[in-house]
Amino acid sequence: MAQKRDRKQRRHRIHLRIRKRFSGTPERPRLVVFRSLRHVSAQLIDDVSSRTLVSASTVEKELREGLAHSGNKAAGQAVGKVIAERAQSRGITTVVFDRCGFRYHGVIKELADAARAAGLRF
Repeated sequence: MAQKRDRKQRRHRIHLRIRKRFSGTPERPRLVVFRSLRHVSAQLIDDVSSRTLVSASTVEKELREGLAHSGNKAAGQAVGKVIAERAQSRGITTVVFDRCGFRYHGVIKELADAARAAGLRF
C-alpha cells in the first residue's frame, strides 16, 4: 500500500513542478490530461479566469459507445480527436500540453498525437 501512495505522491510532485512553468490563457489554454485504469479525460483550462473551456472524457455516453474499453490507447485517440474538434468549434487552435505528471507514453501519447492530427497545435 505504501508503494501506491508513493507513486501518487511522486506524480503529484511532478505535476506541481510542471505547473510552475506555464499556465493557460484564453488565447492559448492548458490541455490537461488525466488517466485512470478505467477512463481517460482531457480539459482545456483558462487559468486566468479559472474556467474549463472544453472537456472530453470516456465517461461520456457518446464517446463510450464506440469503444470496447475506455482506458486504453484507442480510448486516448478518441478523446484526443473529440477534444480537438470541440476546441476548434470554439475557435481554439493552439494549446499548452499538461501531461499532469504522467509519463508521455501509451495513452497520453496517443491522445496528444490524435489531438495534433485533428488540428490542435502544441
